[in-house]
Amino acid sequence: MNKKLLRHGAWFAICDGKKALILENKGDATYPQLETRQVFEHDNPPSHLQGAAPPGRALAGAGGRRAATEETDFHEQAEHAFLRHFAAELDGWTRHRGLRDLVLVAPPKALGLVRAALTGATRAVLVAEVDRDYVKLPLYEIEHHLAHLP
Repeated sequence: MNKKLLRHGAWFAICDGKKALILENKGDATYPQLETRQVFEHDNPPSHLQGAAPPGRALAGAGGRRAATEETDFHEQAEHAFLRHFAAELDGWTRHRGLRDLVLVAPPKALGLVRAALTGATRAVLVAEVDRDYVKLPLYEIEHHLAHLP
């Protein structure tokens, strides 16, 4: 990773569908020292514990044939809502706290969902996106991984 991204004062938004972190680098590019500014957690049980209904049926127009539709995945819907909420929080940090030089770190699917939900102001301060899942790691391991990315 470009050492410029790990410079003093850089911010990192690290998330997945259940947890998100906002971190600030108080160190420098050579010796990063990430400090936690805020943690977001979302309790999201599996879909089968959130409720179930039989698959729906759709009438296929002219032929009178019926087709089954998929069940609603409540777990996935809750993850998407959590990631949209996290993107809104990042927008708030950009507007009210002067967030700049933001690096977004998330698994590919979550990265796409958060990116799509960000406002133009937050996208303007986004300096990099890293498609990795680091949210469950301790800070010293996140520092190590970010410092040694290609």
